[in-house]
Amino acid sequence: MKLITGNKKKREVIEDLLLRNYNKYYRIACSYLHNDEDAGDVVQNGAYKAILNSHKLNNTEYAQTWIYRIMMNEIFAKYREKDNISLEEVSYEQGKEDSYENIDLKRAIDTLDKEDRTVVILRYFEDMKLEEIAMVLEENLSTVKSRLYRCMKKLKLQMEPYDESAV
Repeated sequence: MKLITGNKKKREVIEDLLLRNYNKYYRIACSYLHNDEDAGDVVQNGAYKAILNSHKLNNTEYAQTWIYRIMMNEIFAKYREKDNISLEEVSYEQGKEDSYENIDLKRAIDTLDKEDRTVVILRYFEDMKLEEIAMVLEENLSTVKSRLYRCMKKLKLQMEPYDESAV
């Protein structure tokens, strides 16, 4: 009977975190997929998988990280799926109104590969600690730190104004 109670508690913790952080997961999905419908599908699929597999969570203390990992896996799966879409679909998606306030920053972040982009988004837009990001990505902390440092240098270079007189 205790195991059932433990699984019920895990499920309740997962459901509570999903409800409280739904907009965060949605925002991250949108930043990768650039499509509201796809982002909604990804978050719903991720939430379903998290609830369905809540019994597999070993420690509820790490539930938030565990959910982020599920969401990122869902986002990456959809992202890979979107790599196979036609040029017309890409043009249509790029023509849609963008929800970012700083278009130049968004474009600069979009030039990063998906792993680098994940580190930047989780750190600066979701305010996650580097240790948490390392757990979500299942990577060494020093790898996450060096990736973030490298990304910030790339973004800084891309965001600097172009000086035509230097050419």
